[in-house]
Amino acid sequence: MNKRKLSLGTQNMVGYRVTEARLKIGLLQKDLLARLQVKGIDISAPALSLLEGQKRPVSDFELNALSEILGVSVDWLLGKSD
Repeated sequence: MNKRKLSLGTQNMVGYRVTEARLKIGLLQKDLLARLQVKGIDISAPALSLLEGQKRPVSDFELNALSEILGVSVDWLLGKSD
């Protein structure tokens, strides 16, 4: 896995946790993109990378789909629960 070259941004609160949950269940970014597309969320690989790097805002539709795909709660993604 490539190490992040840039520091995390400030455009969302969930990017770091999306990465954490994705890696925990063994999903590559391309696999997450495919699952998002099945749920009607069509974002590009660079957009997902920016999301995970907290350099792109996350819509409520994306947040909901991410929580379902990753098997975590929206509250967890937002850092409100452990």
